[in-house]
Amino acid sequence: MKQPIQLMATLVLAMISFAAAQNQNSSSVEQTEKSTGNPIDLLFNYLNMAGTTKATEFRPLAQRERTHVYLKTMVNPLGYIKAGSSAGIDQWKDKPSEWEQGASGYGKRFSNIVGQYSIQRSATFGLASAFHEDTRYFNSGKTGVWPRTEYALASGVLARHDDGSRHISISQLAGVAAGAFISRSWQPPSQSSAGDGAVSFGITMASNISFSVVKEFLPDLGRVITKNHKTH
Repeated sequence: MKQPIQLMATLVLAMISFAAAQNQNSSSVEQTEKSTGNPIDLLFNYLNMAGTTKATEFRPLAQRERTHVYLKTMVNPLGYIKAGSSAGIDQWKDKPSEWEQGASGYGKRFSNIVGQYSIQRSATFGLASAFHEDTRYFNSGKTGVWPRTEYALASGVLARHDDGSRHISISQLAGVAAGAFISRSWQPPSQSSAGDGAVSFGITMASNISFSVVKEFLPDLGRVITKNHKTH
């Protein structure tokens, strides 16, 4: 397990270093860094959302902006909190059983989840940069539950290009596949087959698609909470 994890770490660190180099001396980065610690900003970044920006307000990202979003994602504490809770669930279920219990077993499960996520996000970033895809979620701006839900579900597999049009997202599909299949290299025998990778790919894609619905209606929930808070 040690060599695959070292290889994965090297690849991810190389991608981060390349992205960081692109980010130097960027005024737009300096401005956005001011809000990095904002809880709402962290949530939008973790969920890969363009804030409350509507689809009609889309503008293509400059590469420095795209890189900054990626770097923020890689250090977002919400990602590590999620990985910690997921590792705890896997520990409770003793999945995979070869990793046993105790601190060592939990560490392997946590590293596995962080590793898959890091590979997925890094591969998506690299390919999105190459194909000029913007994988962030933009609010539909539509009215009615079904039109908005339909738009959200489609957003799970689509990305915007620089002209604002939406197409099947090569970067998202390939990124999820990279995380699902490359991680098989350090998984124990019970989880290391191509079939296990395919299952992981399917589960992650289904989760991404269903979570798009949450992203669509999340700003509405935020407005309701804010309104109720002001009335008290």
